[in-house]
Order: sequence, then C-alpha cells, then structure tokens
Amino acid sequence: MGKTHQTDKPSLNDLRAEIDRIDETMHGLLMERGEIIDRLISVKKTAESGSAFRPAREADMMRRLVQRHHGILPLDTAEGIWRVIISTFTHVQAPFSVHADLSTGDALIRDTARFHFGFTVPFVPHMGSASVVAAVSASKGDLGLVPAFASANVGDWWTSLEFESAPKIIARLPFIDRPDHPAALPVFVVSRTSADAMVTEVEVWSVRVSGWNASAARAVSTFTEVIAVPDSAFDGAALLISVPAGRKMAEVTDALIKAGTTVRSTALVGSHATRYTVAADSARRGSPKS
Repeated sequence: MGKTHQTDKPSLNDLRAEIDRIDETMHGLLMERGEIIDRLISVKKTAESGSAFRPAREADMMRRLVQRHHGILPLDTAEGIWRVIISTFTHVQAPFSVHADLSTGDALIRDTARFHFGFTVPFVPHMGSASVVAAVSASKGDLGLVPAFASANVGDWWTSLEFESAPKIIARLPFIDRPDHPAALPVFVVSRTSADAMVTEVEVWSVRVSGWNASAARAVSTFTEVIAVPDSAFDGAALLISVPAGRKMAEVTDALIKAGTTVRSTALVGSHATRYTVAADSARRGSPKS
C-alpha cells in the first residue's frame, strides 16, 4: 500500500513570521501615508489656511470601512484604529486641540475623545459647553465636543453659533452607531471648516420660541431630535433641532406653530452626516450589517 499524502501544515514559527511580515507591511504603509500627507500639505498649503477637517470625506471613509469589514477582528477595533489614523494625520496637517465639556461625566467624554482622536491630539477639559464653544471660537482651528442631548445646566450654548463668523456643528459622534459602542456618548463636534468640506445630510438649527409646551415637544420629536432649554427672556425655550435628510425646516416650524408656539427666530448652526447604524452583535463578530 502506498503512503497517505498529508498536506504540510504551517508551524507556529511560520505563522508568527507571517504576522511579523504583515506588521512590517502595515507600518510601512502608515509611513507611506505620512509621506503623501506631507506632499498634500504642500499642495493644499493647509498649514497656512488653518483647518484640515473634512467631515464629508471622513464620513465616506468610515462608511466604506464598515461595508468592506469582515472576519474575526471586531468592528470596534477597526473603527478605533481608523479614527486615530484619520485624526492624527489631520493633526499633522494642521495642529489642533480637542476641547471637551466634562459636565456630563469626565470618564465618558474622555473615552469619546480618545477613541475618536487618540492621544497625539491635545485634550483640553472644560466645565460647561459654553466654555468649549468660546475656546473653539477664539482658536485658529481647534475642535470642541459638547453633549448632543439635554442635560442639567447645559444652557443654550448653540446660540453662540448663530453668527456668520462663528464655528459650526460639523459632525455628530459616534458616526458608526450601535447599542454597545465603546465610546457611545452622543456628542456634537464644533469647529470651523470650509463649506465644501461639510456634510449637509442632517441640518442643525437654533430655534427660539415662545409658548413652548408638551404638545410642541411631542409634535417635533416624531421626526427630529430636539434639545430644549428654558429661555426666560422670551418666556419660552431655546431649541437645538436636528432636521434629518429628506425633511425640511419648514415642516418643523409648521408643527411648532400648530402646537401653539410662536417661532421667534431660526438660524442654521451646522450640519452633519447621517449616522451609520449596525447591529450590536455584528460589531462584536466583525461582520456588520447596515
């Protein structure tokens, strides 16, 4: 009888050598990316113009990351790595700091900042969103993180964004949304960036009303996200309203008026990409589903 042929299996050393080869390749590609960024700085002259933020491009990159991702590597890990790569190279193009409001929880906001921006970008803590907005407004190209939800003593920080020269809301994090996200605190990103770099899928409006009531809150919350704080000067409320893609601000004002409020003013204070939602178990397995 002839001998049974057995396929040679790679040894432990062989597999470790493959890992070393891949690690070296990844490091080489990162350095190559850095060389391209260096050339990009010269072409764009980003260092002189200030802002290197490109929210539209970042959203597109993260969508493509989710769509091509598969295998045993958790999506959380891949997302975190790419966020740090993007933010670090943005910082290389035009150095900036991240200002963050700690009033909703120090650990939560630091987790969000470090997950999305890494440790190379300086972190500047503040107690209050108004302080964050003021710091970003006074900076050349810094970025601010403020809560994207109602909380005690939050104040109407967004009214400072109504002026043409003021920074604007340029993103909402986390962009890849799931129930068990490791940096799940919902925050708005406030900064300055060029108009052609913005994502306009979700518009964010500052609205002042008189006669704010429960009926009005229910009427608009059926199709928008709303943050409301008392506005004693108008015996009403200051609202921050996110109008999703496919809806119009006119629909919101009509709903508010029909619910008995008087709309005193509206101002567009930013925009951001529609969040990309995946199932929690898909993110853990590394096989996302949109």
